[in-house]
Amino acid sequence: MGFRILGTGSALPEKILTNDDLSNIVETNDEWIMTRVGVRQRHIAVEETTADLAYSAAVKALEMSGLTAADIDLIICGTITPDRVCPTVAGTVQARLGANCPAFDINSACSGFLFALDTAAGFFAKGGIRNAIVIGAERISKIIDWTDRSTCVIFGDGAGAAVLGQCGENRYLCSELVTMGGENVIKIPAYAGTSIFADTSDADKPVVFMEGQETFKFAVNALTGHIRSMCGKIGADVTDIDHIVPHQANIRIISMAARKLGLPMDKFTVNIETTGNTAAASVPIALDEANRAGKLKRDSLIAMTAFGGGLSSAGCVIRW
Repeated sequence: MGFRILGTGSALPEKILTNDDLSNIVETNDEWIMTRVGVRQRHIAVEETTADLAYSAAVKALEMSGLTAADIDLIICGTITPDRVCPTVAGTVQARLGANCPAFDINSACSGFLFALDTAAGFFAKGGIRNAIVIGAERISKIIDWTDRSTCVIFGDGAGAAVLGQCGENRYLCSELVTMGGENVIKIPAYAGTSIFADTSDADKPVVFMEGQETFKFAVNALTGHIRSMCGKIGADVTDIDHIVPHQANIRIISMAARKLGLPMDKFTVNIETTGNTAAASVPIALDEANRAGKLKRDSLIAMTAFGGGLSSAGCVIRW
């Protein structure tokens, strides 16, 4: 038993932080950021929690789908910035929706939404559920070193969600998940804790550490590699893909991948200029944007790709 996407939704915090605003916080400017990353502004959570953003996105996706909370059998959230260890973001969304179903979080950094989507696909395949909500939600601003211009200019907060419904026809055509464990390229240390038995005086700060050039190379190879590999698995040419929803990490990554694949940029949803890199929320926010703009046509082939810490990457092809 397969599934199809019945509705999408997204949510962004109210506060907008522009590049000019950032220039008052760290040594940078709009030209430097736009040239190297492609971000002009990002949304930063002030009052909103990760669960607040996840819940808002889920409500919008439910409204589009025509379902109610009573119809939902599973909720999964991809996030690296939960509000607390327990309860989970997904569990908080479940309670606020009034749904009666299992709910749990997945951590695979910026690939988290696609890891969660593939996990939900397994539940549909065994015939255990009728409808599910998959979310990517992040308050990434709370784990950023705001004195490090190499990272603080990139990221933003937000959430995106998709409601999945059981479908006799398999419209989830292909997926790939990759993990290359290690901390040399991207690292986010956890809170060191309060154990009286361990010396935590030299513990790294729980903020994003990233080696930019290595991240760039990994991301371009992951994006192009997944697209080519998945097209081969479904017997399609790269040019047969109607639309691509990539992780919004850097405009130069997307542009270079498009050139390597021989595809025009208008086949890609790109919103990094106004949202920044929202980690696991990136793909579902972009998916919702493309969906509401009418870019995703019935029965068209849609590819989604993501890459990030872990190192992890993921991709899938769905028939809309």
